[in-house]
Amino acid sequence: MKWFKDIYNRRIQLTDERQEHIETEHPEMSGQIDKVQDILLNADIIVRSSADPDVELFYRHYDITPVTEKYLCVVVKGLVGNLFIVTAYFTDSIKRGEVLWQKK
Repeated sequence: MKWFKDIYNRRIQLTDERQEHIETEHPEMSGQIDKVQDILLNADIIVRSSADPDVELFYRHYDITPVTEKYLCVVVKGLVGNLFIVTAYFTDSIKRGEVLWQKK
């Protein structure tokens, strides 16, 4: 298990099972886990999921990724003071939802 800090100084866990899920379901994420801490601390934008109010999506744009220019999204869920990473993936766009924080 790994622990990270986010922009709000909250502790967020990444379990071995979730890391395996990320690297299996999103093979382009293999070797990219080290970027998770960077995104949690230096996101371009943080959006609350419109489908689940307990989920925050942290996005950071990268000019170069294993799959061309993309955003890397780290999905964090909070349950009773316990924050954990659900998944992470590259995407072309930012999902709609309440903007919680945006880089100026």
